[in-house]
Amino acid sequence: MDTTLRDGEQTSGVSFSEHEKLSVARVLLEDVRVDRIEIASARVSEGEFKGTQRVMKWAAKKGHLEKIEVLGFVDGKVSLQWIADAGGKVINLLCKGSYKHVTEQLRKTPEEHLNDVRKVIANANEMGIRVNIYLEDWSNGMRSSKDYVHFMISALQKEQIGRIMLPDTLGILDPDETYDFCLEMIEAFPDVDFDFHAHNDYDLAIANVFHALKAGIRCVHTTVNGLGERAGNAPLSSVIATIKDHLKMKTNVNETQLNKISKLVESFSGIRIPTNKPLIGEFVFTQCSGIHADGDSKNNLYFNDLLPERFGRIRQYALGKTSGKANIKKNLDELGIELDAESLKKVTNRIIELADEKESITNEDLPYIVSDVLHSDLVEQKVRVVNYSITYTMGLRPVANVALEIDGKEYEEYSDGDGQYDAFVKALRRIYQRLGKSFPKLVDYVVTIPPGGHTDALVETVITWQNNREFKTKGLDPDQNAAAIKATIRMLNIIENEFKPEMLDKIVSTNS
Repeated sequence: MDTTLRDGEQTSGVSFSEHEKLSVARVLLEDVRVDRIEIASARVSEGEFKGTQRVMKWAAKKGHLEKIEVLGFVDGKVSLQWIADAGGKVINLLCKGSYKHVTEQLRKTPEEHLNDVRKVIANANEMGIRVNIYLEDWSNGMRSSKDYVHFMISALQKEQIGRIMLPDTLGILDPDETYDFCLEMIEAFPDVDFDFHAHNDYDLAIANVFHALKAGIRCVHTTVNGLGERAGNAPLSSVIATIKDHLKMKTNVNETQLNKISKLVESFSGIRIPTNKPLIGEFVFTQCSGIHADGDSKNNLYFNDLLPERFGRIRQYALGKTSGKANIKKNLDELGIELDAESLKKVTNRIIELADEKESITNEDLPYIVSDVLHSDLVEQKVRVVNYSITYTMGLRPVANVALEIDGKEYEEYSDGDGQYDAFVKALRRIYQRLGKSFPKLVDYVVTIPPGGHTDALVETVITWQNNREFKTKGLDPDQNAAAIKATIRMLNIIENEFKPEMLDKIVSTNS
């Protein structure tokens, strides 16, 4: 059960719009194929209600309504009515899983709380809404008040409910405790279907999920990219890989779609995926060390079961000071560029020099580096900015005037925009529309300023583009807009200057 749209939305600063909730729900259920999703908390806001209603309408048409759940509270009929009005059919009822929570937060006895819960269950049955139970703070309950936990489950298993969900609400458990506590639940209540809900406060969420499954739990909760309150929840991608590779179990999840949903949620949430995040981080399928690239060329000596193709990704070889000739050769092979040993050594040395100067190097930089080092005309600068002017006046939309030279001919356009760079790009698009040329889609835009940098520090802007493929370009300048413009002009030259076979033949023959 994935709870990105409920527990994941409790990440500080994250709020999904109606459209975003629907998009994530659709991809999770139809592309990734998780079994259930939890999409909202009842009574939160009008926006939450509208988003839930929109997802429920779609789900009803697609036959997914029983797979969609909403967190509700022990409040008589209030949460139930909210869910019913939104079109929902399942409530995940938040009950107390520890004696402290009952007596100190609710200031009730266990019997009083149980009676309140029973009333909600009865109301839900009358309204045709299925009930699952969350035992909030269950992990603390198992540590300090087991008798209370057993009392609640013994009583609740006699009620008309679906599943009892065991949350490590504050992320306090270690793997041994998780195994022991989950096993105790399964052995004491063999007829109950349990879920385990991990939090990652000690960075043990995945380990705890692993041990919950080993103990016999057969449903675990996840969030995309590990979103969630405080340190987050167990990441969907890591859970799926762990289940398959380490526990040798099967799920219904289509793991080739995990990268797709991760990128979608990254975009909607605004929470960037760490570059070294297992399975979904930008660099986790990137070999940096030259010895690794060499080993991969010799019977895949540095491969493990986590093949990138499983997750809709590809293996890459980084360009940097530890790359070595093997990494660089692999990147050149992808471009169809063949160099003799001496030329390859020169290019390798140049890349190492650039990396020592703390310059990041993308694959798209490689033809330019080859041209520079070998003094060839492999890359022809077909596009050049003649001049541009960008104006910003408080209270008015920014305006850009751009003069561009393409294949020796000059074109000029202007445009306003939501920002200065947006105005510049819109002017470029107008030029390309006039010429009937396609213009790539901007996928991502990252600005990096050195930590502790001053106002005159160099800004590095890396922009990701998408046309028939995805690629990156970068620009370096003390001015952020200028850096972005340099990256954009680099992009235009890349798409204008497709590497022709005769060019490749020329560079090979010149340097053989």
